[in-house]
Amino acid sequence: MILEAKLDGLITRYAELAAEMSSKAAGNSQAFVRLSKEYAELAPVVEAIEALRKTNAELADLDAILADVETDHEMRAMANEEREALVAALPALDRRLKVLLLPKDAADDKSAILEVRAGTGGEEAALFAADLFRMYQRYAEFHGWRYELIQASDTGIGGIKEAIVEIAGNGVFARLKFESGVHRVQRVPETESSGRIHTSAATVAVLPQAEEVDIEIDEKDLRVDVFRSSGPGGQSVNTTDSAVRITHIPTGIVVSQQDEKSQHKNRAKGMKVLRARLYDAERAAKDAERAESRRSQVGSGDRSERIRTYNFPQGRVTDHRINLTLHKLDRVLAGEALDEFIDALVADQEASRLADLG
Repeated sequence: MILEAKLDGLITRYAELAAEMSSKAAGNSQAFVRLSKEYAELAPVVEAIEALRKTNAELADLDAILADVETDHEMRAMANEEREALVAALPALDRRLKVLLLPKDAADDKSAILEVRAGTGGEEAALFAADLFRMYQRYAEFHGWRYELIQASDTGIGGIKEAIVEIAGNGVFARLKFESGVHRVQRVPETESSGRIHTSAATVAVLPQAEEVDIEIDEKDLRVDVFRSSGPGGQSVNTTDSAVRITHIPTGIVVSQQDEKSQHKNRAKGMKVLRARLYDAERAAKDAERAESRRSQVGSGDRSERIRTYNFPQGRVTDHRINLTLHKLDRVLAGEALDEFIDALVADQEASRLADLG
């Protein structure tokens, strides 16, 4: 059982936050916003503590009734029945509290930069990348998140070579981080007359949206080149040098941005992507240090491994990390059933982390 002193401290802190918020409510200051965030994070923890303690108190009362020799037969039977129900509920309450007390990924509350790229498979891979791009757009709409295109390179016939979007909202990265990896598709291309199934792939990278406070970039570490935007086939789109290529010299990371007509806007969008990639690289380096002690790589953001297969002839989608298959391909690609995979991945990660605690 979790140490009671630690739980008492959390309840005390929750009460302190409520009092501090009351005193700062009129000012609507940054301090109030910070306190509100901590208060909201503690609320489910305190609720779980109280539910667990209430159950234990009721069990103690029932044990006292059962230990009393003067308790009549009917009352004893009722007490036993209630006790069995409470004992059965106790492990779930204890597990919920332990999960809530697990250290959170510092990036979980952040928005995300999502990158989709066509992999092996030519035009069919590009068409599948476009399917994934639309899936995440619909998924974001279901959750009420803002979905803003940063950059896109299409094939001209419905496919996508590469697309980068910002998905903004509370807890976006916590959900979408499980999508990083290689997504494989098996289907018969429209151009295939013999009906032969082709296999192609697209890669997805989900990076936490980094703020300036997360990653400090020194201007002297940047090389910024400007050039004229070009469209498909190299044709000129703008008559001015509005496109921007930003190179982060220490890491060699290069970001190009040309979707906007304004050089200033392209630079701002490019910096947003660069900051996210640098933040992701920093997190990956820290993860690598802990890799040997990890039992599960779920959610590690490893984009070299195949994570999911979308089989069109059989209408099924399989997540290979948790061996979960859903015969709901249309609903997954519509964004409706994607949460079934993500919920299962979250639960699997939680179980692994609890097991690691011993």
